[in-house]
Parts: sequence; C-alpha cells; structure tokens
Amino acid sequence: MSNMSAQPTASSITIHELRKSYGRPRAGDPSYAVDGVSFEVPKGQFVTLLGPSGCGKTTTLRCLAGLEQPDSGRIVMAGRTVFDAGQRHQVRTEERPIAMVPQHYGIWPHMTVLDNAAFPLRHGRARKGQQNIKQRTLEMLDQVGLSGFADRWATQLSGGQQQRLALARALLSEPEVLLLDEPLSNLDAKLRVKLRMELRAFQEQFGVTSVYVTHDQAEALALSDTVVVMNGGRIEQIDSPERLYQQPRTSFVADFIGSANLIPARHVSEVSNGFLVQTDLGAFLCASRGQQKATSSETGHVCIRPENVEVHPLHSSPANVADHNEIAGVVAGAEFLGDRLELLVDVKGTRLTVTASAGLSARTGDPVVVRVQPAHTRYLAS
Repeated sequence: MSNMSAQPTASSITIHELRKSYGRPRAGDPSYAVDGVSFEVPKGQFVTLLGPSGCGKTTTLRCLAGLEQPDSGRIVMAGRTVFDAGQRHQVRTEERPIAMVPQHYGIWPHMTVLDNAAFPLRHGRARKGQQNIKQRTLEMLDQVGLSGFADRWATQLSGGQQQRLALARALLSEPEVLLLDEPLSNLDAKLRVKLRMELRAFQEQFGVTSVYVTHDQAEALALSDTVVVMNGGRIEQIDSPERLYQQPRTSFVADFIGSANLIPARHVSEVSNGFLVQTDLGAFLCASRGQQKATSSETGHVCIRPENVEVHPLHSSPANVADHNEIAGVVAGAEFLGDRLELLVDVKGTRLTVTASAGLSARTGDPVVVRVQPAHTRYLAS
C-alpha cells in the first residue's frame, strides 16, 4: 500500500515499538538491529540518534526513510501513518514527507551546482514551474553560503561546500522531516566544528523537524534539542544534552557521553541527604542516582566526571569540606594541555581521571587528597 492515511498527532514523528531483524530472532535476541524502539520528535525539533557502531541508529533512520521495512511497530510522520505492521501498511520512500542528506552527500558529478540543488524542483514532489526554478534555487544557494557557485561543476566544490549543497537540495524539496546520516563524518575536525554550527543555524532558520545520526558525542551535544542514546538495538536514555551529561541514568550513558570515572559499588543505602554507597575506595555520599529505588543488595557504579574532582596536596585543609567525599591517593601521571592538567590519581589501585587547573603544581608520585561534592557524585545501578 502507498497512500498515506491521515492521523491526528502532536508530534512530527512518532515511532512505536519498532523492531527490525536480519534473520529470524526471538524477542530480545541480539540479532535484532532495532529492538522495541519508541520515541517522539516534536515539530521543529532537532533530535539525534547517538550510539556506537551496531547500536541500531542507522537502521532506525533507514526505517524512517522507508529504505528498510521493519518487522513490527508503527511510524507516523506529520500526522500520517507511513508504516504500520499490524495493518500491513508501508508507504514508499518517495511518497514520505522527507528529505535525506546521506553520509556521502549523493552529489551528481556531471551536473552543475545549480542543477544538483534544483533537482527536487524539477523532478520531485516540490516541482515548480520552469520560470521559478532558477530564482528559488539561487535564493537557497545564497542562504547556505554558495552564492556565486551556481555554474560550477559539483566536483569543483570542497567537502564543506558539498555538504552545504546537499543540505540546500534537501531543503528545496520542502520536507516535513529532514533525515541526516552522519553528514559531517568525512570532514576534518576543525571543519566539522564550523559546519555543525552552520547546520544548527540552518535548521533553526528553516524550522524543519530533523533527525540526525552520529556516533560523535560532541556533535550530538552541540546540535540537538534531544538526544536518543542507543545501545544494542535499544534506547538507553532520551534526554536533553545537558541532562544526559549531568544526570546519566545508566553506566553506559555515563561512559559514552563524555568522560567519566565509574567506580564499582556495592551495598547502597538511602540516607536523609542522598545515598550512601560502599566501594573498594571507601564510602561515597551520592546526592542522586540513575534509576529505581535503592536496595541494599544491588551493585552498580559511582559516577564522577573528571572536571568535578578537586585535587589538593595531602596535608592541605580547605575550608567547608566536611560534607565532601574525600579520599587519599598518589598522582600516577600528569599531562599539561595548555589550559588544563589531565591527571591520573591512583587510589588503592584504582586510577581516577582528574581535570585540574593548569596552575596546579602536581607531579607523578605526589601524595594528594581527592575531594568530590555529593552533588557531583551519582550512583548508577547495574
């Protein structure tokens, strides 16, 4: 079937219990590339699917695009059902209200920049009268910073310019939903930073609902209104970039998003001002935890971000530290990185990563005290 049936919805995209396998797995079997994925994308939002290779993010995007047919579940876009396994309803890719920017841009080398960008106006659902095509295309090229490049061959563009061209072509198709499959992955690091800022600005300017796929945590944090962290075909956490970093719900999210010290923990008990957690390094008072209610028999990890660790010489006594978690250790390594020091501190055989001020005097072998506020100490159950 290919006709899109109208459905009322508060979101631009709704995915419900999506599953996609390669083979015939049982429920929960690892051969599910996507295993029970559900989330919504509000209209005009920029949402990123983030995770390591094999987590299911690209397969999910391909299901949205209609390039893969899921085994089960339902997908609604712009108020219309484009896939429903129960109704055996599948809308073809070209009839979905989408445009896609693929990883390698899909630029046609035998066409000029103008002809590449104008393609959806001549052949797609957004086709215009011939007299309007050139003017509309030139306006879009100007908006994405390619004014003056219209008559060049596409192969004469740099990687960053090709990325802008692919975006211009996608936007000219007037999509309800823009799908982006790691479009910055082929560029050098400095250009990626520049273009991700431009990409976010374009998305806000045009207001198009966007779903972006990447394995790059910095890209996801910088670009997104919401990040969907995936692992093993399932969703680990859906949250704003700030909450993902500051309040991870699982050890996987804490470790994958940024850098984290994850200290194996056992025997957690709830106290008046948080959670008291026992570890091989000693007891930690944690102000917050990831999921579910504390039980004394559970195991997990204490999560501490390197920038939230204070390091002092062993016999220093800063004021107002009575409520801090405090343990003694020895500097096992120090790297000067210009604006900061990256330290490894050995505490009873466990090495903690610490980001310290560049002015700190610390050398390998120095005895130190490590202090962390409970507000910056999070307990994550296994």
